[in-house]
Amino acid sequence: MICAMKLYRLLDKDSRTTYAAEADDGTYRRINGDIFGEYAVTNAPVQAREVLAPLAPAAIFAIGGNYRSHIEEVHASFPDAPVVFAKAITSVIGQGSEIHLPAVGPDHVDYEVELAVVIGKTCRDVPAESVGEVILGYTVANDVSARDWQKRLGQWVRAKSFDTFCPLGPCIVTDIDPSDLHLKTTLNGQVMQDASTAEMIHSVPQLVEFISADLTLPAGTIILTGTPSGVGEARSPQVYLRPGDTITCEIDGIGELTNTVKEKH
Repeated sequence: MICAMKLYRLLDKDSRTTYAAEADDGTYRRINGDIFGEYAVTNAPVQAREVLAPLAPAAIFAIGGNYRSHIEEVHASFPDAPVVFAKAITSVIGQGSEIHLPAVGPDHVDYEVELAVVIGKTCRDVPAESVGEVILGYTVANDVSARDWQKRLGQWVRAKSFDTFCPLGPCIVTDIDPSDLHLKTTLNGQVMQDASTAEMIHSVPQLVEFISADLTLPAGTIILTGTPSGVGEARSPQVYLRPGDTITCEIDGIGELTNTVKEKH
């Protein structure tokens, strides 16, 4: 049986960026090599000054409308195929970093807990049955979205690509079954989203097969797989992120991704 590992990207005590694996006692052990190639976990301890986003993605693809409950709450049509859009790689932040409400649209910023797939090998035309061969692991994502920009433009890239709009973390977990993981979002202590990846319309293998068809996915690409019901836009009254908020997105087996919210000055 292969055991899952939790891979962290850290700033060590000397302010060097390094990868480390979490040991059974909760400490970190330095990784030598390239997590997207050959690597080995050593016995050398790492003292972490800061937990960073678990990777600097080569590309970010995301899926809209992949949970039946979310489609129903926003009164949308069920898609015949995955709805794919992109997020800017510059939108990535890590555990504990601040989400900045953009000056050009601070009033309708929403949260979305999502399972993120981390592609470990450059690939193309991957059949669903072989997807496990190209996946390094999984992490937690918050697909932060400016709903007013989303409606205004009729497309989602800008609305979901403002700086700080893609929190990732706290780690990459390898060798975990993505088909039935519990997801939860908590805003200032109140549970807002509570669901399972078993509710996804298009599974992880189906998504990787669809996106990689005639399209090269570089190692380090991440795929955000959609969000369940409970987003702020669909609530009555509506709930949007405000300065001082604390938002936690959690997936069982991976961990908690917590960020605070700040108004951009």
